[in-house]
Amino acid sequence: MTDEAKRLIKDKYAFQDLVDIMALLRSPGGCPWDREQTHESIRKNFIEETYEACEAIDNHDTANLREELGDVLLQVLFHAQMEKEEGRFDIGDVIDEVCKKLVVRHPHIFGDVTAETADKVLENWEDIKIRTKGQTEGKKRLEDVPKSLPALMRGYKVVKRAEKAGADFGSPEEVAEDAEKQIDALVASENGKKEEIMGKILINLVILAKKFEIEPEECLTKAVNWYIISYEG
Repeated sequence: MTDEAKRLIKDKYAFQDLVDIMALLRSPGGCPWDREQTHESIRKNFIEETYEACEAIDNHDTANLREELGDVLLQVLFHAQMEKEEGRFDIGDVIDEVCKKLVVRHPHIFGDVTAETADKVLENWEDIKIRTKGQTEGKKRLEDVPKSLPALMRGYKVVKRAEKAGADFGSPEEVAEDAEKQIDALVASENGKKEEIMGKILINLVILAKKFEIEPEECLTKAVNWYIISYEG
């Protein structure tokens, strides 16, 4: 055991200790597995840990949430340490950037802007985000929605941004009517067309969900859970 490893054996740890442990694991004399990892090789770990933290939230499991948040934080530090080794940035730069973002996007706290409701806060946040990211064109804002998001979540964000940019999807009744027509077309279509038509049905349902301010990803998750519970096969 090296002197650095001995130093990092403690009864109580703080944030900097985690940073130091991650650096030690990635060091020349550290863990062979940790040293071999790249951003790409542990990308799926980031996703898995995030979903596990979300599941702990859904289950109101405080103890598990504490553990899973630690795993998510570890992934953040893992990626930051890789970048530090390449001389591009470190965890301090990550923290600095997010702090600056929070200050800029909360002008009602760190400035003279008034925002007395949560809706007004979100409106200000989106407006500032558009300006600071240069997302002045509607299409550019849609393209900037991450492709790696689950499809329903991505679709909802795209529809929400399109609507904010001026897209008119019609009334809920009109959207529902179009979805019904697509369903009829799906049943009558040949197999080669079914996937395309199903996609149109789903995007119509996402638009309908936005009309009623329902998060389709969460809605489907609850429906799947209900289906499993009620399944009698």
